Amino acid sequence: MIVFKFGGASVNSAAAVRNMADIVSRYKEQRLAVVVSAMGKTTNRLERMVPGVANPDEVPELLAELQEYHMAIVKELFDDGNNEVYNAVNELFEQLRHAVDSAPSPTPQGYNADYDRVVSFGELISTTIISHYLNYIGLHNQWVDVRQIIITDTHHREGRVNWEATRQRTKVIGSMIDSGIMIVTQGFIAGATDGSTTTLGREGSDYSAAILSHCLGAESMTIWKDVPGFLNADPKYFNNTVKISQIPYNEAIELAYYGASVIHPKTAKPLQNSNIKLHIRSFVEPEAEGSTVGPYDRIEPVTPLYIFRNQQVLLSIMPKDFSFIAEDNLQIIFGTLADIGVRVNMMQNSALSFSVVVDDNTQLLDSMTTKLGHQFRVRYNRGLQLITIRNYTQEVIDSIVNHRPILLEQRSRSTVQVLVTEG
Repeated sequence: MIVFKFGGASVNSAAAVRNMADIVSRYKEQRLAVVVSAMGKTTNRLERMVPGVANPDEVPELLAELQEYHMAIVKELFDDGNNEVYNAVNELFEQLRHAVDSAPSPTPQGYNADYDRVVSFGELISTTIISHYLNYIGLHNQWVDVRQIIITDTHHREGRVNWEATRQRTKVIGSMIDSGIMIVTQGFIAGATDGSTTTLGREGSDYSAAILSHCLGAESMTIWKDVPGFLNADPKYFNNTVKISQIPYNEAIELAYYGASVIHPKTAKPLQNSNIKLHIRSFVEPEAEGSTVGPYDRIEPVTPLYIFRNQQVLLSIMPKDFSFIAEDNLQIIFGTLADIGVRVNMMQNSALSFSVVVDDNTQLLDSMTTKLGHQFRVRYNRGLQLITIRNYTQEVIDSIVNHRPILLEQRSRSTVQVLVTEG
């Protein structure tokens, strides 16, 4: 049994959906589970509709644009006016409209739950269209609501998987797959123990596929991307990238943790625990070999690897009283970050201050500064870039930093991280 994951770029148009279906058709004789993200940049638009950050005057227009975008894809895929898929997609948009309009007065505490409820519709809509289309062209499949399968706690926007409950629920779809039924389901989203919708972290569809691969005992998992494999750098920043043919599990986990965009940070661990190989292949050139994460001793080929995180914020946190940044203060700071749901990308402390680098999110930043401001002085700088380099040399660092002032720097034997202004 194999698990495929298709991201937003691989299903962002009718032509892309046809291409995705062509790839799936090549494996129709195998037992297959297909995990799909929201189409194109749908999640970005949905994020702008979340109560607390949404401009109420913009929401109707955003909804209309999003519905028009998806309906244009439906019309191009189903040239006979398939009423069933039209009705299903329209019903989901009605539910989305209700989720946006009926949300209670937004609060910082409720933002994360509102976020999960609203953005989850991207995956529900995309998989509804794709499942109907695959059936339409003879690739028979069963649409599955993954919120009934992957179970998490109630920690919204970064749900923690309840592995035992998820294993039990996964047996249902495992039996279906064993009987020859292809499964189409959603990435990124899950269901909490209280029945609410949760998400697994931004770009979490990879992790969804890894969870299912682990629980189903898959032979392999494949992520279909718009790049030829795991590259040593983002092609947006480098003209001459190097494709990495093989990556050890631990190295993939490290690179994803630092922000490598090819896979979600949590993806490799469930696969490593079950010794499941992860293939990263191009949906543009599906015959190409791609890259493989597996039980290897080293990266091949050995080369510097570059990871860039833009729109970073540097928070400097200092005691208001005569105390120092010691364990008691760190406990308060980390507890606050965990409660709000903020992921730390880099941190550094001295006797009198604690510095932390996080993604720029106005809603969460306001909550952080308000809560921490009761006991600490908090200052922050925005518009920063966090650069991570594996297998670095000083020459490589100098060429990437390019004379920009370094606000924060950390080095280990194999990795350097520098925080600079965005260039």
